Amino acid sequence: MLEYDCRIVSNTPENLDPPPPDLEIEEEDVERLTFRVGKNLVRRIDQYLTDRISYLSRAGVQRLIADGLVKVNNRPAKSSYHPREGDQIEMVAPPQPVTEIIPEPIPLAIVYEDEHFMAINKQAGVMVHPARGKWTGTLVNGLVYYGQKWSTINGAWRPGILHRLDRNTTGIMLVAKSDEAHWRIARQFENRTIQKHYVAVVHGVPELLSDTIDMPIGKDRYAREKQAIRKIENGGKPATTYYKIEETFHASVALAANSSQSAAPALPPLTPECFALVRLTPKTGRTHQLRIHLATLGYPIVGDTMYGGRVLHSGDFCLERQALHAADITFVHPATLQTITLSAPLPPDMTRLLEILRRK
Repeated sequence: MLEYDCRIVSNTPENLDPPPPDLEIEEEDVERLTFRVGKNLVRRIDQYLTDRISYLSRAGVQRLIADGLVKVNNRPAKSSYHPREGDQIEMVAPPQPVTEIIPEPIPLAIVYEDEHFMAINKQAGVMVHPARGKWTGTLVNGLVYYGQKWSTINGAWRPGILHRLDRNTTGIMLVAKSDEAHWRIARQFENRTIQKHYVAVVHGVPELLSDTIDMPIGKDRYAREKQAIRKIENGGKPATTYYKIEETFHASVALAANSSQSAAPALPPLTPECFALVRLTPKTGRTHQLRIHLATLGYPIVGDTMYGGRVLHSGDFCLERQALHAADITFVHPATLQTITLSAPLPPDMTRLLEILRRK
């Protein structure tokens, strides 16, 4: 088994070599649009919206209306409705397409690289690829700047991307350079022969030192950006996670339910709280799987305000993201066929969090 360390490439021009010649956890790609009608219209609402949103066809608008994604004054609309003066139209639509990905000098923490694939330690706050109308500042923008040789299997907007991490989850990610390397690694994901380990800091201490969480996951019925525990017959898909407690803590910290320090001018007093560092092994790869499974057990991840976690404050330190890190991945190299393990060191904010919790 081979293991590798990490190096940093800042992606500034002097650090770049000349460009070579030539699947599971993010947010939905949607735009939320609002229009206020200034006068009574002769046109139907589907015609009106087609004129207002040039990249959507009339048939496309009608499909959105049929799916209940267009509302007039908070009520689902019909395509035949004629908008009237004062109507407020709310619409959920796909984002406007772009013609190219803009290369950007986004720093890449490279764990391993050869002619077949690259592994990086993804930083917090970075989306993996363009989505939700956000076409810049993503990992893909940085990859395109770094070089042009990436697999094309997932299309022009996801060059090289084999799998994803949530925007605020850090850790190891694989990126394929060739189509052959892509399908060889992707097949391992599909067959679940790749082993991934995550570490997380959670509120509370689970009763069992280790256990398997087997709960199906599907889309939340009320919030489009969230997932939820759903029965298979109600649209859920099988999801299994194994966890093991690595360390427990009893620390006095300030916790706030809000998602930003500025929203809480008066912080709560320091109170003794219990936390645990857990190692997680997902057997499936559903969106937000680890976050939902832990929250459903009653042990949400620190900082994960979407699923019940709370923001942690200690002096000038504030953790406002989920304390979740993809620590390592083990798989078969697509060319050498050797088993390889790649690890990503903890980011500074989680390292600092553990230092605080270890204080007696």
